[in-house]
Amino acid sequence: MKTNWIQNQDGSIYHLKLKKSQLAPIIITVGDPERVSIIAKYLDRIETEVVAREFHTITGYLGGQLMSIISTGIGTDNIDIVLNEIDALFNIDLQTGLPHKHPQQLKIIRLGTSGAIQREIEIDQILITDYCIALDNTLSFYPDSNQTFKQIPSSSHTIPGLQGLHITRADPALLEHFNSETVCIGNTVTAAGFYAPQGRPTRISQANLLSEIESWNIPNIGKISNIEMETSMIYGLSTLMGHQALSINAILANRITGKFSNNPEKTIKIMIRFALEKILSLFGQ
Repeated sequence: MKTNWIQNQDGSIYHLKLKKSQLAPIIITVGDPERVSIIAKYLDRIETEVVAREFHTITGYLGGQLMSIISTGIGTDNIDIVLNEIDALFNIDLQTGLPHKHPQQLKIIRLGTSGAIQREIEIDQILITDYCIALDNTLSFYPDSNQTFKQIPSSSHTIPGLQGLHITRADPALLEHFNSETVCIGNTVTAAGFYAPQGRPTRISQANLLSEIESWNIPNIGKISNIEMETSMIYGLSTLMGHQALSINAILANRITGKFSNNPEKTIKIMIRFALEKILSLFGQ
């Protein structure tokens, strides 16, 4: 199993350079490594800090609750690395590659930035993702995903190169707990890139992606609220692994109106404080 679950000389897992003892079972994920330090300022005490590539991890206590904050970098391919290595630390014998008989369930909460794709969604809102549609094929490499998740058939869209689009969903209990009058609930699409895959014009000609997604009204789901780059894989892998996951988005832009937040840092801090308060209340703090 040396080439499957690769370990560094100190016994840590290959990419994250973490050991199980350095992670808590409740994990906040962010894309930007610098945001890990911003969130960590709210902790009462830091126990561990590890930096490896784009993966910055801090584990510490908030109100007596041990939690971890880890940066994933951008994209579903990075989520594939991070979630698999986190799950392996908790639930797989790295020497034999065999899963533990009694896997441990983790809580994984994404705090990210996003752009709205409906005119009525205001900039600087905090939006929690209920359903998420994957505009890439990363989840398709896990055969169970085709049986676990519904798909939007290729006949229902004109996005080039994609067959069925997997529809993933937040953990219902976490969604209910985090729901609040101060946030909105929406449906998200996860793109495979930042420019053409999110409908940003470049010198290379492309399809009118945003207009198509803006017009979607999926049966039993509804309109699409926003677009980002990680949530579908977080929801998909968490569901397949038996973890609970939730994605919270700071809406910094409206892609339809072309407007961007005048104070994105303030909106991100509001999201962070909201999430930490809800995490603490999970444990009756």
